[in-house]
Amino acid sequence: MSRYVSFRDFDWLLLMFVLLICGLGVMEIRSATEHTKFAGAHIKQVYWIGGGIAGMFLLSLVNYQLLLDRVQWMYIIAVGSLTTVLVFGQKYLGARRWVKMPGGLHFQPSEWVKLILILAVAKYFADLQNRELTWPDFFKAGAIVAVPMLMVLAQPDLGTALTYLPIALMGLFLGGVRLKQALAVVLMAGLMMPIAWFKVLKPYQRERLTSFMNPDADSQGSGYQVNQSLIAVGSGGIWGSTEGSQTHLSFLPVPQTDFIFAAFAEEHGFVGALGLMLLYFVLLMRLTQNAQTAPDRAGVMVVMGVVAVLSFHILVNVGMVVGFMPVTGIPLPLMSYGGSSVLFMFLALGMVMNVRMRRFVN
Repeated sequence: MSRYVSFRDFDWLLLMFVLLICGLGVMEIRSATEHTKFAGAHIKQVYWIGGGIAGMFLLSLVNYQLLLDRVQWMYIIAVGSLTTVLVFGQKYLGARRWVKMPGGLHFQPSEWVKLILILAVAKYFADLQNRELTWPDFFKAGAIVAVPMLMVLAQPDLGTALTYLPIALMGLFLGGVRLKQALAVVLMAGLMMPIAWFKVLKPYQRERLTSFMNPDADSQGSGYQVNQSLIAVGSGGIWGSTEGSQTHLSFLPVPQTDFIFAAFAEEHGFVGALGLMLLYFVLLMRLTQNAQTAPDRAGVMVVMGVVAVLSFHILVNVGMVVGFMPVTGIPLPLMSYGGSSVLFMFLALGMVMNVRMRRFVN
């Protein structure tokens, strides 16, 4: 079979919404860092966005079926890169998450692994060919995600490790997991929670997971970011505050990264924050529509894997900012400053475009 590929089938409307969100992010990064030591970060963000767009177009031209056929080698490379981080990674604030590259750049493999996991899970369930999911199938699918997840937890990087979960859950859901299997796993996870809480998580991670429920208990420590974020969001009011005191006076720590939504809400108010959420909603709906037009089961799973990761990032980041979720260091997609996060999102969107451009099979 030959697959006709044309940029006429490229989702230009989706790209327009993506670039609009990126533009809002660049403007907010500029505003939030204007009088800080991070001034000029918005210029670097523009470069990362430009590189991401180029990567998206290039990836859209490579037949995703070829990638799926070679995903086992990509998976081995992904596990190898995570091993490299644990052995040779640069330690910063007690964690090894980056490998120092020539030119002073830092490479964070855990972000790129998400894309490979999306492909690996899609390939695994597509090969099952709609047959009933057995317990061995269930555990094999879990192991595909669990191996890199545990390696990222060992760095330790709880936030990024958690972003691997929606890939597994979406794959199991579309793969036809039975209700009794889901209930059994939920029960097992509940029984293992105390072990994970005391034996796996570090003390500071436990503090982060509990401080959002009562940030005033340690307002100058683990609850400081949540408190300042809530003040920033509240001070924005309906239309926003031109002064942006929490952001511009540096009460809100490093607002251009994980707490960029708090800085945006302070400067643009409830109306601006609601408008941004509407843009994300339209983006997710457009991605879901692309999944419905995918030419095969694997294509559907690739696109829905991207939807799952993007949805999880938005839900957790915004929930974290408004005090409904614990602080886990998960960035807001396409807005938060950071090269690895931006490049991953554009490459993930490149995979979506890849599937869309091969809708028509002759």
